[in-house]
Amino acid sequence: MSKERIYLFDTTLRDGSQTQGVDFSLQDKIKISKALAMLGLDYIEAGWPGANPLDTSFFNGQPDVKDSTFVAFGMTKKSGRSAENDPGLSSLLNANTRSVCIVGKTWDFHVDVALGITKEENLTNIKETAKYFIKNKREFIFDAEHFFDGYKNNPTYALDCLKQAYDEGARWLVLCDTNGGTLPHEVGEIISKVSNSIPGKNLGIHAHNDTENAVSNSLTAILAGVRQVQGTINGLGERCGNANLMSIIPTLFLKKSFSEKFELNIKEEKLSSFTDCSRMLDEILNRKPNRSLAYVGGSAFSHKGGLHVSAVQKDPKTYEHIEPELVGNHRNIIISDQAGKSNILSRLEKYGIKIDSKDPKILKILDEVKDREFSGYSYDGADASFELLANRLLGKVPDYLNVESYSVTVEKSDKLNTNAEVVFLIDGKKIKCSGKGNGPVNALDNAIRENFSKVEKYYNFFSDLKLLDYKVRILNTGTEAITRVLIESSDKSGVSWFTIGVSPNIIEASFRALIDSLDYKLFKENAPANLKINAK
Repeated sequence: MSKERIYLFDTTLRDGSQTQGVDFSLQDKIKISKALAMLGLDYIEAGWPGANPLDTSFFNGQPDVKDSTFVAFGMTKKSGRSAENDPGLSSLLNANTRSVCIVGKTWDFHVDVALGITKEENLTNIKETAKYFIKNKREFIFDAEHFFDGYKNNPTYALDCLKQAYDEGARWLVLCDTNGGTLPHEVGEIISKVSNSIPGKNLGIHAHNDTENAVSNSLTAILAGVRQVQGTINGLGERCGNANLMSIIPTLFLKKSFSEKFELNIKEEKLSSFTDCSRMLDEILNRKPNRSLAYVGGSAFSHKGGLHVSAVQKDPKTYEHIEPELVGNHRNIIISDQAGKSNILSRLEKYGIKIDSKDPKILKILDEVKDREFSGYSYDGADASFELLANRLLGKVPDYLNVESYSVTVEKSDKLNTNAEVVFLIDGKKIKCSGKGNGPVNALDNAIRENFSKVEKYYNFFSDLKLLDYKVRILNTGTEAITRVLIESSDKSGVSWFTIGVSPNIIEASFRALIDSLDYKLFKENAPANLKINAK
């Protein structure tokens, strides 16, 4: 039995750029488009040439891609002028892409209110635009904007809009849930009816996520007959986003109800690049990855409950619907107050620590974790601090940075001055480190960071250290509130680690997290121990 082909259309660089807070540079667009082409996406909608200098520049120098087709996006011709004399259409033609995607109104309400033209004019604009591009030998894709809302309001007119493009030779008629308010059962019912007039092999779906149904609507549309799916990396897009291709594509590959019926241009081995592709976009946008994303999120294969961990260790299929490695992800065993012995053993195994499951030290670590979490610690997102804690209890971490004292002073005169001093005891020698900052924590960090050279024994280990992020959480209210501080650090390896500190005093909590970060750096690089010599 032959499989039907599903065509994948990425609009990260167009619809995704309409996300609040997202502004791609030209280099960003080039990098993303190359990554999409490497995966094997059929279509890459790269922007709207003529609408802004950035998109025009991209199309003027569009990168060479092999397995993907760049698409230029625009809108139907304006009323009162011919397609040949419409500058917007000319810009799309001059973009020199094999395909163009034109958005047009299919909801009569929008024709009346947004465009302010007659329904007949709108039909003519769709028809003449399609005719223009097909005459100029471009593959024509019609994005039927607000189609589902239009169909529910006036099915005859919505279908007439599609037919104007289809009758002129449009390759694709894309049914857009532009407001994102259509539900899966409605999508299935409407597409089934549309398929009576237009073949499914010419239909596509463009879903928005305003009811959290964009992926469901896209998959339902495929089962109902459409053969093109539009979406973005990580569900980027206006308002609540577009359908997430990082979820749709693995589902098409890895779920039998789809994989047995359909095939893609993407080679299955490319799936292992999906997590990296997802993280790449977040890196470009300088934002924290969404841990809850299906397949590629940091929590997609995380296990916290002790019963879950115990079962996963026996057979991952007990709580994992696929192998995480298939999409380039990995299993993560969470350490928390809900942890059992299985969590601890699994995590120690990850660190390469072999220990008998009956060793009483396992329960010692478990009890310590639970006691600490009761006082405010959370090792859920602080792997480095947990690794240090476990290894310390196992007697595997030597003394490194012995802090004899630290102090912070804040003075206000003409301006606010914050000074910090840290005194280390290294090999019996007192080392004073001083620094200034725009606040107590920054001053402490600077006091240590700017004086690494004084700590000669460990200087080489700290030369590439970077502090990436600093987060504070107040765990309860009032003047005696407990403060939890999480610090993210990195070095030349590019790998980051997280450490935690908890205290009623925000400075103390921050300092604990900071020292843990430094100690972890020394521990993972097998730095020499701080020798116990009488202080000089």
